Amino acid sequence: MTKVELVSAVAERTGLSKKDSEKAVSAVFAAITDGLKQGEKFSLVGFGTFEVKERGPRPGVNPRTKEAITIPASKSPVFKAGKPLKDAVNNK
Repeated sequence: MTKVELVSAVAERTGLSKKDSEKAVSAVFAAITDGLKQGEKFSLVGFGTFEVKERGPRPGVNPRTKEAITIPASKSPVFKAGKPLKDAVNNK
């Protein structure tokens, strides 16, 4: 599902216009993104949890030159599905 399809689905389910639905969907994504940038954890009961995991530097190999390199530390957004979401997906 693309963002456009999500906006259409929200508009259909809520009775809002597509323009208002697009604003709502974009606002939710922006709020989650901004919170994760600040290190916050988002827990949406019944859906799941968004959080940032930190990965430390680690050794690696350049595939072209086979030279040993150090892969720098990074942060990655992670989503863990909640039990109700897992059950809904598995029971269709």
